[in-house]
Amino acid sequence: MTFKDAIAADIKTVFLNPEEFGETHMIDGRTMVCIIDGNEVVERSKKQTEKGRIDGIYERQIMLYVSREQFGRMPAIGAVVTVDSGKYRVEDAIHEAGIYSILLGATRS
Repeated sequence: MTFKDAIAADIKTVFLNPEEFGETHMIDGRTMVCIIDGNEVVERSKKQTEKGRIDGIYERQIMLYVSREQFGRMPAIGAVVTVDSGKYRVEDAIHEAGIYSILLGATRS
């Protein structure tokens, strides 16, 4: 087994395993095992300056980790993705060894 094979196996058996880290969510009308991380977004936002803030308006961001195999084609920046009942715009998307890291944002008031 190569290192790449081991990583591919770990995606299902460890990282996105519902008994370990994974959770089941409805993404664009399909049930998928993924990880939704709000803490990573908080850490990233600490590094950014407050720009474009308007009183009473805020942006909710989540980081979605999902298998490329389950999700399909990586979404384009600006595309709309529905997670459970919320609609989010793709702010960034990266393919990392079989897993997509997708930064999603939604403007709320």
